[in-house]
Amino acid sequence: MNPRYEYRALLACDIAGSAGRGEQRLQEIRRVLRSALSDALGMADLDARDFAYADTGDGCQLVAPAALPKARLLFPLLPELGARIREHNQHAGPDTWLRVRAAVHAGEIRLDPEGTVSGAPFEALARLLDSAPLRHATLAGTSGTPLAAILSQHFYEETIGHGYEGLEPDAFTAADVRVKEYAARAWLWYPGSPIGPRVDSGRDSDSGEQPAEPELRTVEQLVQATGNGTVFAVHRGDQYIRHNDRG
Repeated sequence: MNPRYEYRALLACDIAGSAGRGEQRLQEIRRVLRSALSDALGMADLDARDFAYADTGDGCQLVAPAALPKARLLFPLLPELGARIREHNQHAGPDTWLRVRAAVHAGEIRLDPEGTVSGAPFEALARLLDSAPLRHATLAGTSGTPLAAILSQHFYEETIGHGYEGLEPDAFTAADVRVKEYAARAWLWYPGSPIGPRVDSGRDSDSGEQPAEPELRTVEQLVQATGNGTVFAVHRGDQYIRHNDRG
């Protein structure tokens, strides 16, 4: 069989500060993240068995089914995930406190017959995850922030400002991402705390005026305004995915 190429939405999560906790604690927080994500998918009326799941060591990656509207990877999934991480943290000790970085992107990926996936969208996702503003955001406050997400410009343009429930432009703040050779505009989201100026997309404007450039704010300003933060991760290269059998 030949490889096939399909346009897919991608979601990746990474546990911030996972190193140095020891094997037992690492396995515990990995289990908590997977359980929280599974519960959040269920609350968002999404079937985890429809997603290709990859364990990335201290996080995970989901490849959405081809027919899934991209907006459903954002709302209510991300708020539900954030709520479950907060709930866990209320009862967790310092060694199992969870801070999660999340990134969302979409594009044409390669699916090989043996189950590997690869392509440029994974590279972009990794750069978004590795950006300094996102990494700093997870460390804000006395104990860090439970969850924060970053959207690529492409994902933002395709989902925000189109009238989808829970996806108002005010909930997202522009950020410039520069990692190695990668440089792009991206959009930060902090659960439960809409921030940033309203961004006029200009899609339906008949005034002839150019939409104002959205204000860029530092991570410190964002966290001070919200009390929340997050970052997100994905690894580069080929990745092996497992499809859960329906039982």
